[in-house]
Amino acid sequence: MQKRVVITGIGGICGLGNDAAAIWDAMRAGRSGIGPIDNPSLHDLKVKTGCEIKQLPDHGIDRKQVVSMDRFSLLAVIAAREAMRQSGLTAHADNTYRMGAVVGVGVAGFETIEENYRAILLEGRNRAAIFTVPKVMPGAAAGQVSMNLGLRGPVFGATSACSSANHAISSAVDQIRLGRADVMVAGGTEAPLVWGVLKGWEALRVLSPDTCRPFSADRAGLVLGEGAGMAVLESYDHAMARGATILAEIAGVGLSADASDIVAPTVEGPEAAMRFCLADAGLNPEDVDYLNAHGTGTKANDQIETAAIKRVFGDHARSLSVSSTKSMHAHCLGASGGLEMIACVMAIRDGLVPPTANYREPDPECDLDVTPNTARERKVRAALSNSFAFGGTNAVLAFKAV
Repeated sequence: MQKRVVITGIGGICGLGNDAAAIWDAMRAGRSGIGPIDNPSLHDLKVKTGCEIKQLPDHGIDRKQVVSMDRFSLLAVIAAREAMRQSGLTAHADNTYRMGAVVGVGVAGFETIEENYRAILLEGRNRAAIFTVPKVMPGAAAGQVSMNLGLRGPVFGATSACSSANHAISSAVDQIRLGRADVMVAGGTEAPLVWGVLKGWEALRVLSPDTCRPFSADRAGLVLGEGAGMAVLESYDHAMARGATILAEIAGVGLSADASDIVAPTVEGPEAAMRFCLADAGLNPEDVDYLNAHGTGTKANDQIETAAIKRVFGDHARSLSVSSTKSMHAHCLGASGGLEMIACVMAIRDGLVPPTANYREPDPECDLDVTPNTARERKVRAALSNSFAFGGTNAVLAFKAV
């Protein structure tokens, strides 16, 4: 029998708020953080809309560590410290090698990359900044979290575009199930609101000019955001032995690949990931009350995800509560699954399904109950979180009440 894995702490930061409680309050209220990006370097972009963290909190991280971090790593450390505080855990000589971290990121280090390009190509400097390499490497966030919290167990990064956070969490679950760790800090982070990244997304012609309207017939595309969402995972036995407050259980993981197209999703890949997740969790479709959809707000993604959900849940799809919180925190790429983990955990804790904000017109191809605009009270026994990425990589997590 495999080990049960539970969550004992959560932390987050994004355009909705500087901690998990503020993020959840905004989600409950259906309040979107999407708006104009306040960045003067975005001078020639056609789309300057995003979900931006307007001001970082007073995080208390030592300045010597901060100067060695790109923004994506800093956001991860801020969220991880919050999650650890809530869990009540600290690393010490007796447990440090039984505690680790896995952090997902989609596009790492672009703030640093752009700073160096501007300095060398525009300002005429003859060398890059000294911490450039350790700042931009995709595994930097996991390393910085481990250093800040003193974690000496399994530590590594996960990079799979928009599925990165869910892949990181699933990998952390594996470390605990395999007995390599008792505690893992896991989630995702991203800081993509820089000129080069936005210019690349602009070329794909999938960015919305105003806001994100998942599943609404008049949806015009996705919106990018920045942030981080992190959780402290423990084996159930470890948490119980120390009398920890358990927020929820990660009951199952489902992973699959489309093996089809680098950007166009299939129905079969997401369907398989959801089925594998339910099987791993020992859940029947009718046991799931809430599904946090990938729900990017693009025409194709929302229709394909709807079709996949119908295949997996059958008749129960009609009574399943679905929502896309990207309508509020935007698409934070590698951080999205971490922020959506917060939504799932708190939906279970509070008995409240967060809404799909900005919804205006029903789409006959997206005819699920997408919880339009207003949160709904509902007992949530189990929740699924979908993440589907460019490259056709799919990762689904199942959470349930304990």
